Amino acid sequence: MTYNIHVLQNGIRVIHKKSSSDVAHCGIIINAGSRDEKKEEHGLAHFIEHAIFKGTCKRKAHHIINRLENVGGEINAYTTKEETCVYSSFLRDDLQRSMELTADLVFNSTFPEKELKKERDVIIDEINSYKDSPSEWIFDEFEEMVFKNDPLGRNILGSPKYLKTFSSQHIRNFIRENYHTNQMVFSCVGNFDFKKIIKLSEIHFGNIPANLSEKNRKQSHLYHPFLKKVKKNTHQSHCIIGNMAFGLKHPSRLGMVLINNLLGGPGMNSRMNIALREKSGLAYNTESFYSAYNGTGLFGVYFGTDKDNLYRCIELVIKEFELLRKNKLGQLQLSKAKKQLLGQIAISSENNENYMLVMGKSLLVFNRVDTLEVISRKIDSISGNLIMEIANEVLDTEKISTLLYT
Repeated sequence: MTYNIHVLQNGIRVIHKKSSSDVAHCGIIINAGSRDEKKEEHGLAHFIEHAIFKGTCKRKAHHIINRLENVGGEINAYTTKEETCVYSSFLRDDLQRSMELTADLVFNSTFPEKELKKERDVIIDEINSYKDSPSEWIFDEFEEMVFKNDPLGRNILGSPKYLKTFSSQHIRNFIRENYHTNQMVFSCVGNFDFKKIIKLSEIHFGNIPANLSEKNRKQSHLYHPFLKKVKKNTHQSHCIIGNMAFGLKHPSRLGMVLINNLLGGPGMNSRMNIALREKSGLAYNTESFYSAYNGTGLFGVYFGTDKDNLYRCIELVIKEFELLRKNKLGQLQLSKAKKQLLGQIAISSENNENYMLVMGKSLLVFNRVDTLEVISRKIDSISGNLIMEIANEVLDTEKISTLLYT
């Protein structure tokens, strides 16, 4: 997993990992997301992600769509609480085409008002579709309640109230205040010589004026545990039980990742899946999640079940929490958990598109990318005592919150 890094004079970082595939992947990751919005800008970061595809100084919307798709490639984008990304997959001969298009979208979009009006309606429809899916909407509401009155708590999609007010000037103001060149990373995985990546980066990104700034995101809320029940006209009940957790740069973050994977990771042998589904037959879908942000984080367990089984499921979840808090993992259990996590990371890194995104974000946040060997050593250093300490801090029943859709 060797990679090369180059920094343009304007501060944009470039990272590349060579692969042997004829298919390549690249993207520009920007350290700006919904967390950076003012209250009246709720949904603006995500709106911009949509709006950049609606026209640039030299392309109309249909030209943008066809630029890569006409040669079999794909271009896409996403927005999170703390980042915005525009990325693409393409045949290796189309590298320059992809890089030029990415630069055009990020730096030369014109945001025509006629197109913005149509896109507002599209996003409002997207919001309504989420509201029709309680198993998805409950995650947003839980985070909103944990991070009450903080930008982190606001859902990424926004609200119709504010979306209807956004103009091209709102977009330009947000970009000017949040799209800083030293807070951008161009990431690429493909069968290219790094000198070619540098040359094309200089051509397509090097002429962007430097706009430097240091991110200083601060929490502006106090967490108070809660229990909330919401009546829903659905067959199933949905539940999230969780608590605040560690931020991206916290020394216990990787231990929290291990606990999350152990409790409700993708493996069928996760403790929640065994307890709620395999042994009891009470829930078809159960999972845990851990979202690490700058300075803070969020952990939770989700399940959907028949209304009659709701409180039995909650008891089983709390039981698993208490087992981790009171019983130190044995060497064999801990070794299995570590091997499972490392194996999942290694398999994930074989997906070149996924690795390109992970590599870019790691450079953006930590200014480094750990190799599998380094990650393995860090995972191996996690002790049973640390797991117990983390469990007693994050899984404490006095601190956890519960949101129920019944």
